[in-house]
Formats: sequence, C-alpha cells, structure tokens
Amino acid sequence: MILEIISIAVILFFAVVVHEYAHGWAAYKLGDPTAKLAGRLTLNPIMHVDPVGTIFLPGVLIALRLLGMNTFLFGWAKPIPVNFSRLRNPRRDMMLVGLAGPAVNVVMAVAISRLARVPASLEVYKFVEAAVFINLLLATFNMIPIPPLDGSRLVMGLLPRQLAVPYSRLEPYGIFIVILLVSGGILDTVVIPVVEWAGRLLGVPFS
Repeated sequence: MILEIISIAVILFFAVVVHEYAHGWAAYKLGDPTAKLAGRLTLNPIMHVDPVGTIFLPGVLIALRLLGMNTFLFGWAKPIPVNFSRLRNPRRDMMLVGLAGPAVNVVMAVAISRLARVPASLEVYKFVEAAVFINLLLATFNMIPIPPLDGSRLVMGLLPRQLAVPYSRLEPYGIFIVILLVSGGILDTVVIPVVEWAGRLLGVPFS
C-alpha cells in the first residue's frame, strides 16, 4: 500500500514537471524567453515545486489514503511564466504553448505503454499502468476549456477577439470553477471515461 502510494506520487511529480517544462520550451521556441530568463526552462524538479500543488495537497491526499480513505491523488507544479505578447504570432502560438503540456503527457503515455508488452512482474506492470493513467489524466484534465487550464488557451485562440477578451477575464475565478466541477463529479463523468478509452486504445486497460 505505502509503496504503491509512493510510486504514484513519484510518477505524478515527474509528469507535472515535464508538463510545465513543455510549456516553457514551446514558448521559448516561439519567441518568448520569459521561462528561460526566470531559470524555469529546466527539468530540475526543485525549480518547479509549488508549495500547495506539489507538496501540501498531495501530502494531505497521501495521508488520507494511508488512513484508509479512497482519495484521488492529484497535484500540480508551479506554472511556467509565459508572456504571450512576446510570442511571434500571439493568437496562434498561445494555442501551441497551451497544447504543449498535454501533448507531452500523451507522448509519454504512448511511450510508457509500450513497456506493458514486455514480460514483467505484476508490480512492474502496475507501475507502468499507473504511469500511463496519470499522464493521460493530466493531458485530459488540462484540456478542460476553463482558464487557466490549457484547454482555455486553445479556445481563446479560436474565439473572435470580442468573445476571447471577456472569456479571458474568467481566469482569476477559474480555479474555483474547476474545484466546483471536480466536486460535482466531472472527473467521474467526463475525464475518467476519456482516460479509460485512451488506455484501452494504447493496450493498457486500467484495473
């Protein structure tokens, strides 16, 4: 039980670090050096630690699981700073930067899923299964079109300016909207079914 929780925590931590790095790398390639200048364009996990999303929240959820509660382990890294006005084509490149994080999680899920075909112990398979699940979960969850989640960058880039501007003003309240949706069951009704479908597509049906 403890080993399983630690494994999930480690997978989640590195998945969110790579997710944030991908945003910074994409922004840098598209003309915005903000993340690089801030020392955030690195895979050094220490630079991406968020006190709440990386330490406090996962710690509380792990403690609750150890106490026997069926909590869902989740968290996030410190968001990469991006100055969208410095991108060469702000509307288009904002969408590409937003998609970079979920895209790299999907790529990792696909790559890791190949390991499920290699004969191994049940413990190794469970680790592979968890890594695929978490990366697909991060990709799917972040594509919810609510600011500041990555899906909102795609929506803002596609909307006409007269709609994109008021839509962007939701960002200060977005996290509260997300919390309400999660507590209302969006994970169970929307996100998890998509993740399970993608897992079956990759040959890793989640038990």
